[in-house]
Amino acid sequence: MSGDSSGVEWQGKFLRVSRIGRWEFAERVNDVQGVVIIAITDDKKLVLTEQHRPPVGKRVIELPAGLAGDLDSNQGENPATAAKRELLEETGYEAAEMSFLTSGPPSAGLSSEIVNFFRASKLRRVGKGGGDGNEQIEIHEVPLVQCRGWLEERSRTGVLIDPKVYAGLYFVVAG
Repeated sequence: MSGDSSGVEWQGKFLRVSRIGRWEFAERVNDVQGVVIIAITDDKKLVLTEQHRPPVGKRVIELPAGLAGDLDSNQGENPATAAKRELLEETGYEAAEMSFLTSGPPSAGLSSEIVNFFRASKLRRVGKGGGDGNEQIEIHEVPLVQCRGWLEERSRTGVLIDPKVYAGLYFVVAG
């Protein structure tokens, strides 16, 4: 394709790379949306996940997150339902309350993806978490008053911190 053409450059099972003029970007295949969960325990701890992420080649600390509508079994899934499912799968926590906060593009220059932020509260541990069979997720429960220092220390050890963690902390502080 020439530099001024438009269309699909490549498509896989879950992603497609498209071009509009000289702009290349990734899109989710089908009607898939991201969900990000800010989960706060009753004793004021932020629930975080840590796992190796192949695109960056490092371990990354993140808020629990996932996709709505990414599998045949959950096509058309409501993002709030996906948030509850992902929280349970990744952390073992069930949320009695799941409140929508905002939605938007996490990387508008790279992807058409939209993520939906939810606040999960009234948590109850009902499982071990850790993700599905392909994931090896480590769960952290960090007291809110210690989050900044804890994240700085983890960053010094070479672990990457997803900036959405800081966005989540904003929602905690802003109420």
